[in-house]
Amino acid sequence: MQRPRLDLNLLVTLKTLLAERSVTRAAQAMCVTQPAMSASLARLRDYFDDHLIVQVGRSMELTPLAECLLSPLNDTLTHIHATLATRPRFEPATSCRQFTILASDYVVSVLLQGVLRRIEKEAPGLRVQIRPPGDGAAALLDAGEIDVLVVPTRFASAEQEAVPLFDDDYKVVADQANDALADQLPFARYLELGHVVFDHYGKPDYDTWFEKRHGEVRRIEVVVNSFWQMAQVLVGSARVAAMPGRMADLAAASLPVRHVRPGFETPKFSVVMQWHRYRDQDPGSVWLRDLIRDEARRLG
Repeated sequence: MQRPRLDLNLLVTLKTLLAERSVTRAAQAMCVTQPAMSASLARLRDYFDDHLIVQVGRSMELTPLAECLLSPLNDTLTHIHATLATRPRFEPATSCRQFTILASDYVVSVLLQGVLRRIEKEAPGLRVQIRPPGDGAAALLDAGEIDVLVVPTRFASAEQEAVPLFDDDYKVVADQANDALADQLPFARYLELGHVVFDHYGKPDYDTWFEKRHGEVRRIEVVVNSFWQMAQVLVGSARVAAMPGRMADLAAASLPVRHVRPGFETPKFSVVMQWHRYRDQDPGSVWLRDLIRDEARRLG
């Protein structure tokens, strides 16, 4: 028996339903009524001859078939979107396109500020949306929902190519007027101090490395959600913070804080750029990536 044709619009509906695992939330996400979403789900169930989403206890779960559909469905829709977005040429000076970049305030401060200045001059009609990366950053990239991801290697997607942009290490930063600290900070003294840390979306990169390398746990007194906040709360405080070196340099140039040379080893890391493979030949995406790479080379 020949399977009936599927309305391609239902593919977007299916992706939303599988992502939200809720008819109500899927309806809200697509700005349609709940009855309309329920009707679409019924059509999808009829087409696939599968429930797709089922009640398990108090939550909704995907059926095995739905789980198998997730990856190829995302790839198919991403390919369609990339095909429709691709133009024979990309003219920066006249384009009104929007790009979405996932990057922390550290990456924005160190790298993307220069990129944004160049975009303002070379492509004044472009709109750039910068969003902070989180636990789902790699998934958003793999689903084709963002244009570029710029993160330390540890947070990169395993499914997409990663292009190195620049390297960095960690520096210890303290209040400029903190006379209790010498220019070099011994390890024992470092452990005695209160620390300001960045809650990196449940992934304490520095602390994980520190505990594994040195076998000690720092005394954490303040937890913030950005690197700039780390530097700001140090002002007038006896606490210290370990932050990426390039960010520490910017903080010392803008705030009354200073570097304290650690008398112990700190980690090094690389920052990479990623994009979905379906955007490889997208002229606009190529232009943006080249701009980011060029600015990264200026950092040295």
